[in-house]
Amino acid sequence: MTENKAFSPGEELTFKMYYNWKFVWVSAGEVTFRVQDTGDQYHISAIGETYRSYDSFFKVRDYYHSWLDKETLLPTVSVRDVEEGPYRLYDRVEFDRDTGVARSMRGKTKAEAELTNYPVEQCIHDILSIIYFSRNLDFQNMDEGEAFPIKIFIDKDTWPLQVVYRGKDKKKRIRGQGRFDTMIFSPEVIAGNVFDEGANVKVWVSDDKNRIPLQIESPLSVGSVKAVLKDYKGLKHELTAKR
Repeated sequence: MTENKAFSPGEELTFKMYYNWKFVWVSAGEVTFRVQDTGDQYHISAIGETYRSYDSFFKVRDYYHSWLDKETLLPTVSVRDVEEGPYRLYDRVEFDRDTGVARSMRGKTKAEAELTNYPVEQCIHDILSIIYFSRNLDFQNMDEGEAFPIKIFIDKDTWPLQVVYRGKDKKKRIRGQGRFDTMIFSPEVIAGNVFDEGANVKVWVSDDKNRIPLQIESPLSVGSVKAVLKDYKGLKHELTAKR
């Protein structure tokens, strides 16, 4: 059982996305994370869209959903419905923890999706659940450079990854929001078409009871991307990390 002390239903976090190409930062779009209460589960959603002015360069319409068991913060159902340039994917995964199986309905579209079963471990996460689960971990006694393991099921496979704690950054300036006391983490990423091997991702998290992401910086195979907190509401605790 994992007690949720960091977030509550009604929380909404909106991030502005910037893409860097040839040393120029371009405002590309926004992504909004929401938490809803559905009885014995949390419904987490992340909706990402590029601005209309950016669509001609690279249009993105990404819809992620995850339903988390309130007692464990593990996903029961995960849905990805993405449009990224010419790329299309629909993937609905049901996690059957009694049998250790992930049932994936996957295809270019929902209508074309086909069922495949994959073996998974009991404590497997998806790309959304691991964010909200990690916000409830105790980092106070971690040493700089120390890592903790995570396992994510995505794209038909289980990925054992590491998240490295990089220490604290006092009064980190977040564009449009002011300065915050933060903790810094570097999650390992999956090398492939988007990320190069050994890509150094950095995440600044509020150093308070909320532990909300404030800024994320990541190199890509071409250029780099930055997500900066634009707006927030419905936090479980007062945002005491803000200075």
